[in-house]
Amino acid sequence: MSVSQTDSTVTVTIGSSEVKILRYGATVLSWTIDGKEQLWLSESAKLDGSKAVRGGIPLVFPVFGKSTEGPTSALPQHGFARTSTWEYLGQTSEKPVAAIQFGLGPENLSDEAKKQWDYNFTLIYTVTIDDANKTLETRMSVENAEQNKPFDFNILFHTYLRVPEIANVEVTGLQAVPVKDKVTVSSYVEQAAKVTVSGEVDRVYENVPGAVNVDVENKPYLTVTRDNINDVVVWNPWTEKAEGLADFTPKQGFHHMICIEAGDVAKWQKLAAGDKWEGGQKIKAHL
Repeated sequence: MSVSQTDSTVTVTIGSSEVKILRYGATVLSWTIDGKEQLWLSESAKLDGSKAVRGGIPLVFPVFGKSTEGPTSALPQHGFARTSTWEYLGQTSEKPVAAIQFGLGPENLSDEAKKQWDYNFTLIYTVTIDDANKTLETRMSVENAEQNKPFDFNILFHTYLRVPEIANVEVTGLQAVPVKDKVTVSSYVEQAAKVTVSGEVDRVYENVPGAVNVDVENKPYLTVTRDNINDVVVWNPWTEKAEGLADFTPKQGFHHMICIEAGDVAKWQKLAAGDKWEGGQKIKAHL
């Protein structure tokens, strides 16, 4: 295992696997196995801290989307975790897996973010690479460090998976799951055993019971499992939406990505003063 650092990134290598993480947002930018990239990153993604990264695995906390009321209503879309510079805490495991941690608390936030969400909290983000099993695990611990004040939060690992061609992708594990569909502005229960993408997709699948599989040409490609996380967002911008996103390039890049996002976003997680929540996702590559 080796860890290399620059002012802006931390790169971990173990065996044939390598992961690069941007300190800004603690955003995983790249995950390669034998040199093959597993994540999609926009060619025009901003990596200078001027805005959230388009691609990789941005972190959404403490709100999903944009609230119009309640304690998170002053926050921008998706909160501040992806637009704050995290503290690198070091490695916690070297063999047989490599694990490193990042931390975020009020002391790391901008003055504006502190005013927008005035709570004392600690986030510990652990990224674990298992080269033997070809997995990447991202895990978050959320602690309410208030003395007597509870808070609610959403959390999401906004994962952009790289695929060879979206037309050949089938997503399984979502059948019979309730859906909130943001494109059709409707709610229904998923009927398809295999979910495919042939236009813009933006759906929140609620209380998904098990693993979500991404198959390519009827073969296992990537599998996403969750621990203590209820929901899965599936997103692909397709043609028109991609054209409207300035930092989404190439514009035909939607052919080579699909977001399978593990999170708790359909309902608020309620955390009492002094309590801690922990959950995560594990992505397995079938090479």
